[in-house]
Amino acid sequence: MTLFDGELSPPFEILEPAVWRAPIIFNSPHSGSVYPDEFLSASRIDLPALRRSEDSFMDELIGGLSDHGFPTVRVNFPRSYVDVNREPYELDPRMFSGRLPSFANTRSMRVAGGLGTIPRVVGDGQEIYRERLSVDDALARIEALYKPYHRALRRLINKAHQAFGTVVVVDCHSMPSIGVSRDEPRRPDVVIGDRYGTSCAPLLADMVEETMRRLGYSVGRNKPYAGGFITEHYGNPASGLHTVQLELNRAIYMDERRRERSARFAQVMSDFAILAEALAAVPLDDLGPFQAAAE
Repeated sequence: MTLFDGELSPPFEILEPAVWRAPIIFNSPHSGSVYPDEFLSASRIDLPALRRSEDSFMDELIGGLSDHGFPTVRVNFPRSYVDVNREPYELDPRMFSGRLPSFANTRSMRVAGGLGTIPRVVGDGQEIYRERLSVDDALARIEALYKPYHRALRRLINKAHQAFGTVVVVDCHSMPSIGVSRDEPRRPDVVIGDRYGTSCAPLLADMVEETMRRLGYSVGRNKPYAGGFITEHYGNPASGLHTVQLELNRAIYMDERRRERSARFAQVMSDFAILAEALAAVPLDDLGPFQAAAE
């Protein structure tokens, strides 16, 4: 790290317990709230508007799990600056002065929606920048922030996989209590995303749903969030690599308008510890890796 030393140092943090309770990693990629001065200067919207994209306090809700034997990962820079839950080069050519590299993915649905690796808009659709960015600026952010985070996450996943033979990444997010579309039905308290059954063993998603329902939460599956790049990229159940995304309704634990923790915050934090223990109780033999059936 040289480009962002100071303001964004460290860009992310991994709290790893001395002794792992189970090969379960809790990850918070969108709770970062350290906004570089040059980013704020370049933005046409103010800080409260930028913060609408944050999964505020999600890192705190899972932070204590490292004391219970579960490693946690938190990103400190905001997703509106660099979004690590995207491919490394999902970039919108309309945002930049100069030509993007040929390997950039300029046609993904996320880019079309303004929510690429360097987002064009915040969560409610407001444009972020006053002027076009330089391509070099975008590539520098990816090299200095995005890539080191994914290298560190991959190392942590590999460490667990080698030690236990399997690993579960719980990718933790929060969602606004009300969707952008008026036609969208009322959102549940929790949405489980497993890429429609492809990113983790079914018994893991079932365990999450059963545990959260028992704790009094309403639960949905894959709608409106089935899981992003992290869920898809790191999930390979046949190899014993499982990822499941959790979207927690913000109204459950915070005042969305004031962006303050609510009275239920401590209870939700306690419930995450219960969920972690429930996942740790799943027998490792049931999580692979699995041998392909003989022809």
